[in-house]
Parts: sequence; structure tokens; C-alpha cells
Amino acid sequence: MASTAEPVLSLASSSNGRVSAKTWKPQQKPTVRTLQSAGWKSKSFEDRMQKTKVAQAIKKVELELKEEKQAEITRRKEVTIERKKAAEDRRRLEEEKAKMGARKAARLRRKLGRSKKVNG
Repeated sequence: MASTAEPVLSLASSSNGRVSAKTWKPQQKPTVRTLQSAGWKSKSFEDRMQKTKVAQAIKKVELELKEEKQAEITRRKEVTIERKKAAEDRRRLEEEKAKMGARKAARLRRKLGRSKKVNG
């Protein structure tokens, strides 16, 4: 019994030593993800995180600049509104002053007409 040795079958290099019985079918390979850009394939996670941090810092600076610009525009608008209000107040006060001057002049004219010297 020990003298008759059975031939040992070698296992083909596949997953767990299994071989497809379909000789016409090529052996499958791992999926190649072609949709990823070359930058994602070649760079490490740390490189990508560094790039993300830089992008976030740039966005933060841009946002600050945008807010400063908006604050300047708002300040200018408020200054313009204040100037318009002041000009309107000045115009209104001058109109009232002119109106009061006209009333006073009319009153003086009536008073002059009543005096004995004018009517004489």
C-alpha cells in the first residue's frame, strides 16, 4: 500500500486554489477604477488632507475679504442715507424759516398800515 503512490495534483494559483472549469473563460482580475482621477490614485491620504486644509484656509480668507467688502458697502450706504436726511432737515428748516419770515413781514405791513404816521 505504501509503495503505490498516488500522483499529487498541484493547485492552480487562484483564490483558495479553485480553478474554473471553463477553459475559454479568462481569469478575472481585480476591478480597475478608471473613474478616479490620477491625483486620487497616486497621492496618499495625508497629501489629500493637506490639500483639503489648504483649500479650506483659502475659502476662509476669501469669506473674510467678502465680509469686509460687504461691511464697507453697508457703511457707505449708511453714510449716504445720513447725509440725505441731514440735507432734507436743512431744506425743511429753511422753508419753515422763509415761511416764518413771510408771516412776520406780512404782520409788520399790517401794523404799518394801522399807524397814524402812514395813514396821516
